[in-house]
Amino acid sequence: MIEFKNVSKTYNNREYVLKDVNLRIEDGEFVFVVGRSGSGKTTLTKLLLREEKVTEGRIIINGFRLDKMRQGKVPYLRREIGMVFQDFRLFPKKNVYENVAFAMEVIGAPSSSIKKRVPFFLDLVGLGDKMKSFPTQLSGGEQQRVALARAIVNNPNIIIADEPTGNLDPQMSREIMNLLMALNEKLGKTVIVVTHEQSLVNKYQKRVITIGEGGIENDRIGGMANA
Repeated sequence: MIEFKNVSKTYNNREYVLKDVNLRIEDGEFVFVVGRSGSGKTTLTKLLLREEKVTEGRIIINGFRLDKMRQGKVPYLRREIGMVFQDFRLFPKKNVYENVAFAMEVIGAPSSSIKKRVPFFLDLVGLGDKMKSFPTQLSGGEQQRVALARAIVNNPNIIIADEPTGNLDPQMSREIMNLLMALNEKLGKTVIVVTHEQSLVNKYQKRVITIGEGGIENDRIGGMANA
């Protein structure tokens, strides 16, 4: 469960980027977060990852109290969250297997577990035959699938995808979204997709949280309103 209670965020004591946000996302929900550029979507994501601290209010994620969390506890929080970025963030000198394995290595997973889980998750995203390929040998959609496998290999409860289809063609976008839907529907993962793509949001008819002028403008089931 994710809960924001009266959350506000300012930078350098200037204008509020987010102000008095109240939000609850239940375990196993699929949620789109939308909003214009500069509306606060990126700040919301950084607060969820504890890359930024709240100015006011409190955030609770799966029992972690982020507004009072010590820095040493942050890695434990991030094990609960798998993050997928628009720009993939793959290591160019590591092959596909090594890119995904790295996520397990940094938390000290045993090599026996890595050897079992990495091929399993690469098969899950349809890249079992690409383990020895390097990022430059892959299409954009394949690179994003590697990034998705890396995000889920440690079995997080929450997956946050920041503009996951922004650099992909329509067919690849559908494939990535279908994978995220399957993770939600078949494995019960909480999935949060941050996007500006209205057609994508309208197609999947899930909960849509619209951020605007520092707060939540709308919270509804179904597509977003036309601009």
